[in-house]
Amino acid sequence: MFLGAGSVIHAMEHGHHEAEHEHGREGQGSKKTQRHKSKLAFDPNDMRLMGGLSTRMPLTFWTYVIGAVALMGIPPLAGFWSKDEILAEAFLKGVEEGNPAFTLAFWLLLAAAFLTAFYMTRQVLMVFFGKPRHAAAERTPESPRVMTFVLAALAFFAAVAGLINVTGAFTAWLEPEEHFAGLNLAVAGSSILVALLGIGLGYLVYRPRELTEGVDDPLRSLGIVFTVLNAKYWVDEIYGFLFIKPFKGLSQFLANVIDWRFWHDWFHDTVITRTFKGGAQILANPIDLGIIDGAVNGMARGVRWCSTQLRQIQTGYVRNYALSVLLGVVVIVAYLALR
Repeated sequence: MFLGAGSVIHAMEHGHHEAEHEHGREGQGSKKTQRHKSKLAFDPNDMRLMGGLSTRMPLTFWTYVIGAVALMGIPPLAGFWSKDEILAEAFLKGVEEGNPAFTLAFWLLLAAAFLTAFYMTRQVLMVFFGKPRHAAAERTPESPRVMTFVLAALAFFAAVAGLINVTGAFTAWLEPEEHFAGLNLAVAGSSILVALLGIGLGYLVYRPRELTEGVDDPLRSLGIVFTVLNAKYWVDEIYGFLFIKPFKGLSQFLANVIDWRFWHDWFHDTVITRTFKGGAQILANPIDLGIIDGAVNGMARGVRWCSTQLRQIQTGYVRNYALSVLLGVVVIVAYLALR
């Protein structure tokens, strides 16, 4: 059933894409596109926008119907045999052996069988019968073979796999110590009758001629009951309030406060950056400019001072140079004489 639903959703997505593409090509859209101006926002999961898919998706339709009938528990499909054995076991331990817990379970299972038949009939009629109620539904293609092949294989087993345990041999093989009670005609008949009642009620409420474009779910007339069931007992909202909202809040706190403000803005930009800049300033100014550049510049100043002093003896006068030579000779002679 899930794969069949996925096939329908996949086709609705393609149909919507085709409708949008056609609308773009023709400006204002074709007559079909204009005719299906639904008030509902497009949602490939919304059955109110579907309809008429049985002719456009025959393989998906037939495999889905087989799966739906099996899920309803109609013989001889597989779902009937599995459901019947559960009901028979609950009936045996509850009604016949007097166990009130199993008795309650038996009646709840019968009610579940009725509701299952009802909502599966509702689903099949809204999705596959009637006229298309959206432009996307008019353009849905059949799913590719890679999808329909799996659907066909599962539909085959849904139709015949239950026959394996008609005699109870499969149960005996799995649980050799357990006694197989066999088919309980009263329980089986009750479950079939309940399923048929669910199918009949589903058809009366959702028959194709009642499903037209823009028509809301007929069960909305039930008022608060429909509201509660349609909201799924607000389980999603409660779960979102108790778990998702706190998780998002914690995520926002970790992302904005811890990661961004603390780690990025304060630790990274303040601690690391300012520490690095401070260290760089110390290395650049006192050490590099003060010591290294100071030593090099001091040597340069010393050389410049020496050159300034030595430059004074370079007067350019020959008599000064002759006097210097004479003084040098006197110093040398005096040194030799005193030696």
